[in-house]
Amino acid sequence: MGEWPIVKGDYQIGDKESRIGIVTLASHFELKQEELKKVAIIGSCKTENLGAEKIITNTVSNPNIRFILLCGNESRGHLSGHTLKALHANGIDENGKIIGSEGAIPFIENIPENAIARFQRQVQIIDRIGETNLDSILQIAEEYSKRGEPYPEPPLVVQTVKRKKRRKTIPISMAKDIMISGNVVLDSSSGVIEICSGSKKSKK
Repeated sequence: MGEWPIVKGDYQIGDKESRIGIVTLASHFELKQEELKKVAIIGSCKTENLGAEKIITNTVSNPNIRFILLCGNESRGHLSGHTLKALHANGIDENGKIIGSEGAIPFIENIPENAIARFQRQVQIIDRIGETNLDSILQIAEEYSKRGEPYPEPPLVVQTVKRKKRRKTIPISMAKDIMISGNVVLDSSSGVIEICSGSKKSKK
């Protein structure tokens, strides 16, 4: 495995061979060096789109991670914890929307679907949303840190993509008058160009 994690974020790196990564949602914990030995990575996730993309990218690029612990306080409005669970369970639709998420902007736009599918296969979600007791969180981390084997595929280095957003188009027959420049207007229904002068119009 090369340089890891491959995307920057608000996190601490622990033992890269640990089986567990911790997402603290809107909460923040600063682990001591000894505590970091229990986890591969620990960090917050306050948004349900870019934050989720970073978690997926850093997870699938480290096959040692087999569990993601969601803990800390939920991100209000964004619902990043709820969204990560929905993403893991349901994936995305043809528009990149996370199926089942109630977050404000639950869209994955910058990573491909094969990375999401790999995330779904590689890890199990441990749902402890709302847990803010660090001792309890570290106890779970210790329990899972050596459990199981690494994922039996090489690291997946995510290639960034940009999904094309679907835009609604209005047939020309339904369009209203179109301002060309200044006081020049095109009447799209008749194809007549009109010059407006105050309340008067002159046709060309």
